[in-house]
Amino acid sequence: MSSIVIISGSPSRNSSSEHVLHFLGQLIEKEGYSVTHISVKDISAEVLFSGLYDNEEIQKISKDIQQASGIIVGSPVYKGAYTGVLKALIDLMPQDVLKNKPVLPIMTGGSPAHLLAIEYTLKPVLTTLKGICLKGIYLLDKQIDKKIYENPITDDELYKRIKKQLYYFVDSVNKTEKDIPVLTQIDS
Repeated sequence: MSSIVIISGSPSRNSSSEHVLHFLGQLIEKEGYSVTHISVKDISAEVLFSGLYDNEEIQKISKDIQQASGIIVGSPVYKGAYTGVLKALIDLMPQDVLKNKPVLPIMTGGSPAHLLAIEYTLKPVLTTLKGICLKGIYLLDKQIDKKIYENPITDDELYKRIKKQLYYFVDSVNKTEKDIPVLTQIDS
């Protein structure tokens, strides 16, 4: 079974981003994928802010990401960019942790003025980690109902766009897996 890792860059317990990411995880699980959620708030602050890249916690996260078939990364917009705590986690990852993996970037924000944050901040750093970035989705906080767990998206057009982007993501994961050569051991 293929696995998808979902990384939440939100430090908030009741985050719009977190709600959307869990919803996307549910949709992906319905497609037959196993989903692992990683949240920056579940990583010890000392590990993140002391740069302990060789810590067991960080090594496990790196391994989970490297073994995944695809990655979804989500963050709220803070000061026109993804969160600093997400940057702290990214800085501890190996340089090619996303190598050849489809990556779906997701961002949430209070204003349409931050729409380009996904293009100018999140996608470039994911590309630096060798990920294959897809179009991505920006959601306004007012389009998300945090009281509804099953489907927190309140805008029908946005919901259709999300489903379309998830289709592209799943399709990219499937294509990427087919492109991986199968190694066989030949007995001498």
